[in-house]
Amino acid sequence: MQDLEGITVVALEQAVAAPYASGRLADAGARVIKVERSEGDFARGYDALVKGESAYFVWLNRGKESIRLDVKKPEDHAILDRMIASADVFIQNLAPGAAARLGFGSDALLARFPRLIHCSISGYGDDGPYRDQKAYDLLIQAESGLCAINGTEDGVARVGVSVCDIAAGMTAFQAILQGLFARARTGKGRAINVSLFHAMADWMNVPYLQTRYGGKPPARVGLKHPSIAPYGAYVCADGKSVLISIQNEREWVRLCAEVLENAALASEPRFVDNSLRVANRPALEEEVAAVFARHSRDAMIERLHNARIAFGRLSDLEDLLAHPQNRLISVTTSAGEIEMLAPGAVVNGETPIFGPVPALGAQDERLRTEYGTPARDRKVST
Repeated sequence: MQDLEGITVVALEQAVAAPYASGRLADAGARVIKVERSEGDFARGYDALVKGESAYFVWLNRGKESIRLDVKKPEDHAILDRMIASADVFIQNLAPGAAARLGFGSDALLARFPRLIHCSISGYGDDGPYRDQKAYDLLIQAESGLCAINGTEDGVARVGVSVCDIAAGMTAFQAILQGLFARARTGKGRAINVSLFHAMADWMNVPYLQTRYGGKPPARVGLKHPSIAPYGAYVCADGKSVLISIQNEREWVRLCAEVLENAALASEPRFVDNSLRVANRPALEEEVAAVFARHSRDAMIERLHNARIAFGRLSDLEDLLAHPQNRLISVTTSAGEIEMLAPGAVVNGETPIFGPVPALGAQDERLRTEYGTPARDRKVST
C-alpha cells in the first residue's frame, strides 16, 4: 500500500508549480484528477522533444487522470463541484481571483467541506499591491532578486530551470502534507496559499540578511562563491574544468600542501583566513589557477581526492546523460516508454510506483460517468 493511497486530489492546474505539487502527491499514491481546458494544460505545448511530448509535461504529470472541463458551463461546473465534494485536497493555480469568482475559493469550499485541504498557488499571494499581477518563472526570478545574484561580473542571468515554479511546487507539497497530518489529529481542513514570489523570497534569505544587516549585497561571481575562497572552477591542462570548495582552514592548509604543493601559501598574510582570501581573490585565483593549468583534470582530481578536498566536474548535459550516479525511472506515455531521472528521495525497502502520463482527456468518459450524477446516486471511487 502506498503512503497516500485513499487520498483524492482534484487539481485545477496548469504549467509547473501546481502540477509539481500534485505530481508528488500522485507519486506517493494519491489519486490525482487533473482538470484541463479543452485545449489542455498549456505546458503540453512547451515543446515536443520527448517523442512528440513536452518535457515539462512528462516530468510533472505522471500518475494522474485527465479530464477536460469548461467550468464556466453549468454541467461541467457541477462535475467539478462533485469532484471536490469527494476530495481530500483541492489545488488550483488559476489567474488571481478566478477560482473565487467560480465559487471554488477557499472560503466558500471550506464552509461546505470543512475537512478539505484547499491549496491556492499564485504569483504574489492574496495581499499586497502585486496580488493581481500575472507572474511567470522568469519574471519572479527578476522580481525576487534572484537574477541580481546570478550571473557574472558582466551581467545578470536567469537560472536555467524554472526554479521559482519548482520552489512554489515544493512549498505547496510540504504544506499539503502538513495539512493532511494536522487533519488526522483535528479533523479539520485548512486553506493554504503559496506564491512563487514568497517561495523564492524564502530561498533568498541569506543574501537578504547579508544585505540588510551586513550592508553588503553578494557580488555576481559566476562559478565562484561570493563569500568563500577559493571556491569555484579552474581550467586544467586538457581544457576540462574542475570545481573545488574550501570550507574551513584545515582544508585550506591541505589544499596548499597536498594539491598546490606549496605549503607556505597557507600562511601567506593575504590568505591566512577566508575573509582575507575573499578580499584578495584576484591574487589567490592566480596562484590556484596556475597549478591547475599545468595538469590534466584527472590528475588534479586524484590530488584532490587524496587530500580530501571537495570537488566536482563541470559537466555539460551530455555528461549528465552518462553520469555514473544517475538513478533512472521508466514512465509510460502515449508515445511509449520514457526514461527520466528519478526523484531525489529514496525510501529504504520500498519500490516506488510511477503511473503513466495521461493523454489529454484520457479519463473524460469514465470521470464524467463517475461524477456526472449527484453523490447520493453514485458510488464514490476509492
